[in-house]
Amino acid sequence: MNTLAIKELLELVARGDTSVDEAAAKLADLPFESLGYATVDHHRELRTGFPEVVYGAGKTKDQISGIVRSIRRQGQNALVTRVSVDVAEEVRAELSDADQTNTVIDPVAQLLFVGEVRKGECRGRVAVVSAGTSDLPVAEEAAKTLEFFGNEVFRVCDVGVAGLHRLLPFRNKLEECEVVIVVAGMEGALPSVLGGLLSRPMIAVPTSVGHGTNFGGVTALLSMLNSCSSGITVVNIDNGFGAAYAASLINRKREV
Repeated sequence: MNTLAIKELLELVARGDTSVDEAAAKLADLPFESLGYATVDHHRELRTGFPEVVYGAGKTKDQISGIVRSIRRQGQNALVTRVSVDVAEEVRAELSDADQTNTVIDPVAQLLFVGEVRKGECRGRVAVVSAGTSDLPVAEEAAKTLEFFGNEVFRVCDVGVAGLHRLLPFRNKLEECEVVIVVAGMEGALPSVLGGLLSRPMIAVPTSVGHGTNFGGVTALLSMLNSCSSGITVVNIDNGFGAAYAASLINRKREV
């Protein structure tokens, strides 16, 4: 349940269209719901603007299905990250007919989304720039999460530092975006380059893509943390979701 839904419920009570007891019953599970294996935070969207997101890795199909159904009973969108296509399809099969129709499964980003995207709550576009094609799973995790949170996304793919001439034609378009997410593996140099070209807030995402001394993304992470370009924020290795969440907070319209 979100702020809009609570306001609508209170208006129904004020008009006499819903009794106090009926309203209380709808709000009974608002703070959280215990499923035994999970305690689902239904209050999170009221506090932060976004509902709880489910990290799918390590969870069974039944656990994911139960959590998603709990979230949907409260009228909130459900987003599951790091979930395989096979598990996502099994989860979809256990949802209601209406929710099955409103389910999106993305095999590249490994995301499952159930609900309807709310538009008009963001100030502008968010760019997602990836250094190489091998970085696309992390870049698409960021891009799809942004879209599910209602952002308009501008994608630029495969423009790493091995061929900077590929990047320059997009500079003006990137400058028009509210936030720029930069995804890179190997030595992780692309955020430093863009940081010297753009005035927009930038979030760098190191990926585990690379040869042995990339150390599973540690080299890219340290490179980004030590960037000479000012104003670059860095998230954890392969954390496209975290970058998208932060960018959505920056890009969200504030209620006056």
